[in-house]
Amino acid sequence: MTPGSGPRADRTSDFDLYRLEVRDGDYQMALKRALLAPRLASPFWSRANGGHWIVTESEQIQKVLSDFAHFSSRQVSIPVQSDDAVPIKPLTSDPPNHRKYRDILSGVFAPKNVERLAVDVRELAIELIEGFRVRGACEFMSEFARVLPIRIFLRLVDLPDSDKARLLDAAEQGIRGETEEERVEGRNRIAEYARERVAERRLGDGADLISLIARAEIDGKPISDVEAVGMVTLLLFAGLDTVVSTLGFFAFFLARHPRSRAALLADPALVNNAVEELLRRYSVSVLARQVCADVDLGGVILRLGEMVMAPIPLDGLDDGKYPDAASVDFSRKVTNHASFGSGVHRCLGSMLARTELRIFLEEWLRRIPDFEIEPGAVIAVTASSVSTIDSLPLVWTVEQLG
Repeated sequence: MTPGSGPRADRTSDFDLYRLEVRDGDYQMALKRALLAPRLASPFWSRANGGHWIVTESEQIQKVLSDFAHFSSRQVSIPVQSDDAVPIKPLTSDPPNHRKYRDILSGVFAPKNVERLAVDVRELAIELIEGFRVRGACEFMSEFARVLPIRIFLRLVDLPDSDKARLLDAAEQGIRGETEEERVEGRNRIAEYARERVAERRLGDGADLISLIARAEIDGKPISDVEAVGMVTLLLFAGLDTVVSTLGFFAFFLARHPRSRAALLADPALVNNAVEELLRRYSVSVLARQVCADVDLGGVILRLGEMVMAPIPLDGLDDGKYPDAASVDFSRKVTNHASFGSGVHRCLGSMLARTELRIFLEEWLRRIPDFEIEPGAVIAVTASSVSTIDSLPLVWTVEQLG
């Protein structure tokens, strides 16, 4: 597709999210440099991945995510998915239909339920840390980040730990496959797994999240197979990936900033605000919307059917919104960051995610207050719609532990 408004040369780029190079582990700053260094006005047009607009200013990012009258969620991937792709509702639904699907899930993530889950999160976090603490080293991604949130999620949806490897492999392929064909294959693998589970749970009386979806009603009628499979597919992708990636960047920052670790140890009351500040600084998601009505954005007319990419890390790194945005300041008053999205599609699981991140900070620093990235380690990042640190080897001195 070519942009209907015919962008000038100063509004055209070949930026490809899936080819972004990150050399020092700081994906967020690499993205900012790649999109802002050319000094293209926002929005600008990228010729990559079928062609799409990119917004780089916080105000425009927030508008694209919240103005559903002009920016629809019926397509949320770049390149756009084919018409026969499983619709992953409520993510690909717009108001008012969006609420019908979201309400099926909302009760599970109510504060009282998250408070109960917090007990399990803390017990598991302590168990994992104690498992490698006296070793003086761990590979953080595989030994902690890809274990804690996923085990909790598997309990929520009543799936066996033995399925974890299969699901993680498919989710990784679906989000960060080398080509769009590989990513489609990964998404199809998750959808097929979801289809199997929905068929099983329709016949049961379980109280887990997949069972609730499988037996739900929409407008007084049983949810269709396609709708249920799409909802479970979305649930699996969300539960298997985003918090994993975020934990990696939290640990990456703390390993390089001993003063920040010391501040949290000296004043535990800072932890909640530290979670928000680190979420702002180290956002991992890049979202997309489809223009559903011609709209003027930044002096450019975006046309019906065109895709728009909204890089969430640029919202958190907007110096106009957050002075000296690249720096982490646990006393900063962080408001309205977009790490969990914005508008009606704001992440339902954000309270559980915050709980997991907070408990990580509390229990890790209590047990391993001083640690660093293994000297000489190269911290590679795979950039995608959800970007992640591939491997994060951490080391510490056992003799200094309490």
